[in-house]
Amino acid sequence: MKLLIRWTISALSLFAAAWLVQGIQVDDGQGWIAYAAMAVILSLVNALIRPVLKLLTCPLILITLGLFTLIINAVTLLLASNIAQNVFGVGFVVTGFWPAFWGAIIVSVVSVVLNALVRDENA
Repeated sequence: MKLLIRWTISALSLFAAAWLVQGIQVDDGQGWIAYAAMAVILSLVNALIRPVLKLLTCPLILITLGLFTLIINAVTLLLASNIAQNVFGVGFVVTGFWPAFWGAIIVSVVSVVLNALVRDENA
């Protein structure tokens, strides 16, 4: 059940990013299926690839006092979008680095807020 809640929160945060960032588009024909599939793909990329990126860029993360993590988040969103399009045919398109950067920030903020709301209700 917790995994389903996390994926739902991720899908909602991706919806917010697509709604707010001009360079993120979703195929109209796929709708919420694209958000759900992208949430699963982004979760897998965050679980498998993001730790490797953080390990490889640890000196940069330390030098920038953690701000380089924003770049890693953008890269993982862009990578997940490319995997979604090219491997699975999901119509979730991130057109470049800056839309991925702003989209990753929105996904992070919305996810934190929604996770806090879900935790408050279960407490």
